[in-house]
Amino acid sequence: VQLVESGGGLVQPGGSLRLSCAASGFTFNNYGMSWYRQAPGKERELVASISSAGGSTNYGTSVKGRFTISRDNAKNTVYLQMNSLKPEDTAMYYCHANYRFGSSTYWGQGTQVTVSS
Repeated sequence: VQLVESGGGLVQPGGSLRLSCAASGFTFNNYGMSWYRQAPGKERELVASISSAGGSTNYGTSVKGRFTISRDNAKNTVYLQMNSLKPEDTAMYYCHANYRFGSSTYWGQGTQVTVSS
């Protein structure tokens, strides 16, 4: 099982980034997918989640209206489009898979997002 995040980097405030998470080793369309983030000295927090078929999404309060989660089940990939980035969005971003029929979960290794001028 692998979740491999990509797309992180350094961006100026107000800029955009698109994160990708490529999944392998499990039946992707049986899993709800989420993005979490963790800044230094802070707890990991939910950024956004999407249901297994993609019909339902949920966002953390601080990113609503700026971030969009989506998935392509044919490509076993989930995305996070991040617009209007702020310095407080700086964190390690993690991809998470949650089995819809049980308690099985997987985590990726993370991709760093830094918002700074």
